[in-house]
Amino acid sequence: MMSNEADILQARILVVDDLDANLQLLERLLHGAGYRQVWFTTQPAEVCALHRLHNFDLILLDLQMPGMDGFEVMAALHTLHPDDYLPVIALTAQPAHKIRALQAGAKDFISKPFDLLELKTRVHNMLEVRLLYQRLASFNQLLEQTVAERTAALSESETRFRRLTELAADWYWEQNESGDFTTVSGPVQQMLGLGLGAFLAHAEKGAISGWNEAERAQVQAAIAARQPFLDFKFGRIGSDGVEHRYRVSGEPMFDSDCRYVGYRGIGCEVV
Repeated sequence: MMSNEADILQARILVVDDLDANLQLLERLLHGAGYRQVWFTTQPAEVCALHRLHNFDLILLDLQMPGMDGFEVMAALHTLHPDDYLPVIALTAQPAHKIRALQAGAKDFISKPFDLLELKTRVHNMLEVRLLYQRLASFNQLLEQTVAERTAALSESETRFRRLTELAADWYWEQNESGDFTTVSGPVQQMLGLGLGAFLAHAEKGAISGWNEAERAQVQAAIAARQPFLDFKFGRIGSDGVEHRYRVSGEPMFDSDCRYVGYRGIGCEVV
């Protein structure tokens, strides 16, 4: 994700210095290097308003200015950049100000008197990093939007799946990792009254008996192994001595971290 030269030369730059001679020097240097969108001011109090208007990619900021120095300007700029990213290169003739400028939020500094080659290189490198930072922010925003859209689509798909299963079967069920039923639809409530919970999950105290224990052990073994099962047929002898036959299909569910969270499935009575 490299920034190309044309993007860098189209970057918006603001130069802030109280000396016209310095502004003229930097104007010749930046225009000579190919930068076309460059603004200049000798009034530090105007920087925030100008930055709000143009959203500069880089601010070359003199630290020693009358009325409002560069440190005060950076403090004011922080209110416009809640993410703490200040696209500032500090300009100073005082070695002691360099560390203080970086601590105040400047991303780099250039010493006075200017070394023209150093200044051109630092400006270019700073703009390249800044444009990459902006592209990364845009990419992250797009990624968040895509994830939100995919999540909504999955939720809608899940809803459609449940509706289709309700049409295709007598009942739909979900149980958590402990085997407790969390979602049921259709006549499954009646089935639960017959002890279906004990058949699919753990045996419950007072659960109605009558299930074929071999069949019960087989389907619970599949659940314990986190395996899907399709059209598993089983039966139960009712109090009237009549055997009722059922068919059930189920699959394990996992969350986004691949942790097992339970089972879901459909079933119906076989007439």
